[in-house]
Amino acid sequence: MKANKGSKAGVFITAEGIEGSGKTTQIHRLAETLRGQGYEVVETREPGGTLVAEDIRRLLLQMAGEPITPQSEVLLVLAARSQHIAHVIVPALQRGAVILCDRFFDSTLAYQGYARGLSIPQLAKLNRFATGGLVPDLTLLFDVPVPIGLARRRKQVAGQNRLDRESVEFHEQVRKGFLALARQSDKRIKKVSTRQSPDIVARRVARLVIEFLNRRRKVAQSSGNRNVEGRKVLRS
Repeated sequence: MKANKGSKAGVFITAEGIEGSGKTTQIHRLAETLRGQGYEVVETREPGGTLVAEDIRRLLLQMAGEPITPQSEVLLVLAARSQHIAHVIVPALQRGAVILCDRFFDSTLAYQGYARGLSIPQLAKLNRFATGGLVPDLTLLFDVPVPIGLARRRKQVAGQNRLDRESVEFHEQVRKGFLALARQSDKRIKKVSTRQSPDIVARRVARLVIEFLNRRRKVAQSSGNRNVEGRKVLRS
């Protein structure tokens, strides 16, 4: 089924998961599939996506001699997110694109909340301030046991960053956080196991997302397209 190019209601899809979950690979494959279906697809990532946000990403992930406090870490992430939303995500939604974003606010809750120990309600409040309350239409949680994910990441020696070097216990807490969030928001967050081959996972993801987009288009056709201002927003 081809995309309805007359629609101006963009779709915001995010990918989440621990280090080595395979989400970045799967997002690239999904983008290719959706482009083949006729959709305009914007691939982006967090932290990052704009010149300023990419500078913040480098600051966050580099191996610095000075430890970054959890509070500084989350404020940098949110600063990058504000830039990203203003300059990439909202414009893409306004022109009717499908945005595939590698990480968004669920990562903030999992990493800085569940794993770093910062207050979840306070993080949610700060995130609403940074995002204007924007919530993804669909979130794909790529899930894999921590030992498998870290083994995958640590094979990529050149790509190691500050978070990759965190303890196994830290990454276990991140995964527990993601799974807890998926239980709390099961209508939005769909868990996808990545223990199988990338090809099998890619087919499952494509089927899930295309079915979602088809359902969304039918609803839009029957009730009128939503604009960006009418989108669902994050509640406390």
